[in-house]
Amino acid sequence: MELEVGSILDGKVTGITKFGAFVALPGGRSGLVHISEIAYTYVSDVNELLSVGQEVKVKLIGIDDNGRINLSIKKTAPPPARPAGPRPQGARPAPAAGRPAPGQGGGFNRTPGKDRGPAREREPQSFDDMVKHFLSESESRQSNLNRGGESRRPRRSRRG
Repeated sequence: MELEVGSILDGKVTGITKFGAFVALPGGRSGLVHISEIAYTYVSDVNELLSVGQEVKVKLIGIDDNGRINLSIKKTAPPPARPAGPRPQGARPAPAAGRPAPGQGGGFNRTPGKDRGPAREREPQSFDDMVKHFLSESESRQSNLNRGGESRRPRRSRRG
């Protein structure tokens, strides 16, 4: 049986790892369903959704140069519908478990330089504004480095 990218096949889970599951396919071949291709939601443990011997429907999403078969379970069904209705102005989706909310950590919204305190409340910025800010800060830091203003190592004095 010739396998084609895009085809949907029936398979059986033959092994589970921390990064995905191996699935036996018709014709004696097998492929890998990466953990990111199991469900449309975050999967922290493959064993929570799959078990060895389980029958699954998979979509063949790729065959690499070494003949390894890449599969997807989530692409056999349409993605879940988004909640209906408009979001309030400036509202952001809830952060994933274990991650800080935007503007509440990670250091990106901090003011670089002297005032490195906790993140301050700011008005939401567009992506373009954040990129412009990042580029101007990078250029400023690079010019300081080129002038010798922010050296990582203390300079050695020359004694002669």
